[in-house]
Amino acid sequence: MNIRKTFCFVEEVGSEAGITADVPLRKVAAVAIVSNPFAGKYQEDLSVLVEASAAIGRQLGEMARELMKPYDVESYGKAGIVGIGGEQEHAVALLTTVYGNEIRRTAGGGTAWISSATKRAGPGATIDVPLAYKDALYVRSHYDAMTITLPDAPLPDEIAIVCAYANRGRLNHRVGGVSRDEAKGDGLY
Repeated sequence: MNIRKTFCFVEEVGSEAGITADVPLRKVAAVAIVSNPFAGKYQEDLSVLVEASAAIGRQLGEMARELMKPYDVESYGKAGIVGIGGEQEHAVALLTTVYGNEIRRTAGGGTAWISSATKRAGPGATIDVPLAYKDALYVRSHYDAMTITLPDAPLPDEIAIVCAYANRGRLNHRVGGVSRDEAKGDGLY
């Protein structure tokens, strides 16, 4: 798939409610703006998008992993925005397990389902990319999101694909639930 451009985002939070964190919360996102071969027409078979997503996932995962340095990845998420000439299903096709496996690999592994969000919008769109702990979905401290805005994308015949990582849970988390260290298996118990 043709990648017109990429975006990279880094957000780092060192304190919350007047309390300084021992380790700041770093959230990063890498975004690829790709051409949508099915814009303006219905296509039953979307396997071309699914297959192309592996290479996009590798590239975005590697970019996001670089942005995380010097931290390890603890949380991940994915998102897609399809331009108004396409269908939401086109973005979904680029975010299946094929894509997810690549961002999971570049995150250093992970056993949990990868949260995602998709929508149809035009240039200047904002999306909240959901984040969750990479090894156990029910680790509540890591439920979060990263908001990104794309100033000139996606165009009507494009799709924006997002890979997001975080190095820890929310600062000052205190609403209980299974902790990262207590999680067993996928945490779904």
